[in-house]
Amino acid sequence: MNSYEVFKQAHKGMAYLSISLFILRGVLMSLDSERLHQRYWKILPHVIDALLLAFALSMLVLLWGNPFQYAWLSVKIVAVLVYIALGMLALKGKTQRVRRLAFLTALLVVTYILMVAQTKRVWPF
Repeated sequence: MNSYEVFKQAHKGMAYLSISLFILRGVLMSLDSERLHQRYWKILPHVIDALLLAFALSMLVLLWGNPFQYAWLSVKIVAVLVYIALGMLALKGKTQRVRRLAFLTALLVVTYILMVAQTKRVWPF
């Protein structure tokens, strides 16, 4: 397995871990769980997401590519930014209704991101 494949598998693993952790945090949020206020819930997602980004950048460097030369990758990057914004709103929104709506919308966006990553098409449906 070459370096690119190692980084790709690590990136995919971190992506699934990040998404799983987001879902778990969303469930804890909707249950109004005190566990969500523990310190590791504030640190762990940042560590995982930093590794996710590091692996993505490593793949990019190995390919010597400009991410904006590929439409699917450009769309994926924009969708990730939308997902991050919705995720922040889902976990820190002012009302329970706003948090739940943002959470569900973030899940739809992350599903789109995964489909784009899998198919390498802007419109993967």
